[in-house]
Amino acid sequence: MLSILIPTYNYNAFPLVYELQQQCIGSKIEFEIRVQDDNSTAFLNENNAINTLENCSFEKNAVNLGRGKNCNALAEKARFDWLLLLDCDTFPKTDSFIKKYLLFIDHNAGKIAFGGIAYHSEKPASDQLLRWIYGTQREALPADYRNQKPNSRALTSNLLIQKTVFLQHPFDSQILKYGYEDLCFLSVLAAHKYRVSHLDNPTFHENLETSVVFLEKTKTALDNLAFITTWNTTLAEESKIVATYTFLTKVKLHKWVAFAFDTFESKIKQNLLSDAPKLFLFDCYKLGYFCKIKN
Repeated sequence: MLSILIPTYNYNAFPLVYELQQQCIGSKIEFEIRVQDDNSTAFLNENNAINTLENCSFEKNAVNLGRGKNCNALAEKARFDWLLLLDCDTFPKTDSFIKKYLLFIDHNAGKIAFGGIAYHSEKPASDQLLRWIYGTQREALPADYRNQKPNSRALTSNLLIQKTVFLQHPFDSQILKYGYEDLCFLSVLAAHKYRVSHLDNPTFHENLETSVVFLEKTKTALDNLAFITTWNTTLAEESKIVATYTFLTKVKLHKWVAFAFDTFESKIKQNLLSDAPKLFLFDCYKLGYFCKIKN
């Protein structure tokens, strides 16, 4: 019936697995929960305890595969026809999380569904505000809004997909580093006419990075996006950054944007790491950095 696949890296996935197991048992379905750590070093004792839970397993990779290839490996091991991909640092918002996905399957409503992402309403510490503000304003979107651009507004942090579809169009094995592997995966599905259905069935994002770490991860992700665009030509239709950069090159302004980034980076960064970060400046930062590395 359902294979729940959770790639992990330096995170305690036991509370998530236990909650999912209880919901699956309550739904009286055949299921398995597979957790696969990508050769990290932390929380191994906590995650090894997953093996004590019925229909649940935890394994550790001998080498680091990268998130996409780790998901591919999990999918190849899966026993059942439907896969539920979940990030290890998520947690269901409701105790009907599994039941809502089962209704989608039972009603034959599609081959792929994204349940959404949510953030706790409590304001976090000031050094985590950039990640929280970005998440609440850009990621925690209602299903009807996400459905207007179904593939580009989905994520694989909470994605239900038929196993046959996933195995036909897995994560690109060329992508080894962090960043935009979701967008690449979903753009390929869109190119093959697979449309993501959107549900109001979110998981909380539990692991807020500090603003410093989030900004560095953003730059790493943009480095990866620049690498992906060297062979993937569909991203201009799915990524605002790629589309804007393409336009700027046509009007010969991309070098000026890169120059402006070098000039004002420190001042923009000062705001983004403050207790009142502005997402407009974050957008400018991302576009300017992307123009710089593409040049």
